[in-house]
Amino acid sequence: MATAYIVDAVRTAGGRRGGRLAGVHPVDLLAKSLDAIVERSGVDPAAIDDVVAGCVSQAGEQAGQVGRMAVLASKLLPQSTPAVSIDRQCGSSQQAIQFAAQAVMSGTQDVVIACGVESMSRVPMGSNMTLHMKEGLGNYMSPGVMEKYPGVQFSQFMGAQMIADKHDFSKDQLDAFAFESHKRAIAATEAGAFADEIVPVEIETPEGTEMHTIDEGIRFDATLEGIAGVKLLAPDGKITAASASQICDGSSAVLVVSEEALKKYGLTPMARIHNLTVTAGDPVIMLEEPLFATDKALERAGLKIDDIDLYEVNEAFAPVPMAWLKHTGADPEKLNVHGGAIALGHPLGASGTKLMATLVHGLKRHGKKYGLQTMCEGGGVANVTIVESV
Repeated sequence: MATAYIVDAVRTAGGRRGGRLAGVHPVDLLAKSLDAIVERSGVDPAAIDDVVAGCVSQAGEQAGQVGRMAVLASKLLPQSTPAVSIDRQCGSSQQAIQFAAQAVMSGTQDVVIACGVESMSRVPMGSNMTLHMKEGLGNYMSPGVMEKYPGVQFSQFMGAQMIADKHDFSKDQLDAFAFESHKRAIAATEAGAFADEIVPVEIETPEGTEMHTIDEGIRFDATLEGIAGVKLLAPDGKITAASASQICDGSSAVLVVSEEALKKYGLTPMARIHNLTVTAGDPVIMLEEPLFATDKALERAGLKIDDIDLYEVNEAFAPVPMAWLKHTGADPEKLNVHGGAIALGHPLGASGTKLMATLVHGLKRHGKKYGLQTMCEGGGVANVTIVESV
C-alpha cells in the first residue's frame, strides 16, 4: 500500500465568540487556510485532486457545501479543484485527514487538502438543528432512535459529567487541569511555538486594520483561584465553563500527498501517516470513546503508549483527556504540551486539522518522532491518527 505524507499543516489563531474573527465570513476564513497551505508548500494548485472539508454546523453561511465555496473564494485554487464537506461532529477535519490519507494510500489520488472551518460566532453551534425544530420541521431524534434509547438525551455536557463521576475526578482536579492548559498555551505563545503553524488573518478593529495572529481565548492573567470561582454548569456537577473548551472561530488545513507527488513537485514532507483508526461506542456517555480507540490504534500500529512522544487529545471538557491519561497510563508531560482547547478554543469542524498542525509542528520543534491525535465526537465516535515525523 502507498504511503501518505503530510507536507505542511496550518491554522488560523482562534477567535472568541463575537471576537476578532467574528467579522470574517466562514467561507473566506477557510479560503485563508487553503491559500496558505498552497503558497507555503509550493505545490502546483492545478495538481490538487480534492479538498475534503470538515464542518459541523452546515447551515446559514456554512451551508451550500462550504468546502466547495471556499475553493471558489480562494485566490490560488482554480475552479477545477473539487471539494466535499463532511460532518463527523468534532472530529470532522480529523476524518478529513483520514479520508485524504486513504485516497492517497489507495493510489486513486496523489495530492489532497484536508481542512476544516467553524465560525461559531456567525453560525451558532446546533443552529442547523434548532432552527428547523423551531419551525416545526422535525427533530433528528427519530422514532427508531427513541425506541432504542427511550428517555435518553444525547448530551456532550452530560457525557462529560458522567466521565468525571465514573473516574471520580473532583472539581479541584478539573480546575487544576484547566489552569495547566492556559499556562502551557501562554508559555507556547510567548516562546513563539505557534509561529510556524498560524496563518495571519487581516481583520478590522476600532483602531484600524490588524493581523490576527494570537489565540484570543488564552487568559494571560489566568489564576487557579479565578478558574475555581467560575459558576458550575449544573448545581450538582463539577464542570464549569472554565474546565470546558471555548467556543471559537477558526480554520485549518493539512496537505496530504503520495511519495510520487513528493518527487514530482519537489515537496518536503513533515510527517508520514502511520495509522488511521476510528471506533464507536456508547452514545450516552459519548465522550469516552478516545480511550478505547487509542487502545485499538496502538495495537494495530504495533506500538505502546510510551513509544509515542507527543499526544494531542482534544480538551472538549477536562474529564476527557484526564480519563484518557488514566486509562492509557500515558505521561501527562507529553499531553497537549502547548495547551489545548480549554485555553486555545475548539472551532468544531476545524479542530481536527488544527490539532494536527500543532502536533506535526510540535514534533519538529521538539525533535520527536511519533505523535498521536485523538478526538471525542458526538454520537460516541472517536478518531485516532498516529504520525511519524520525517
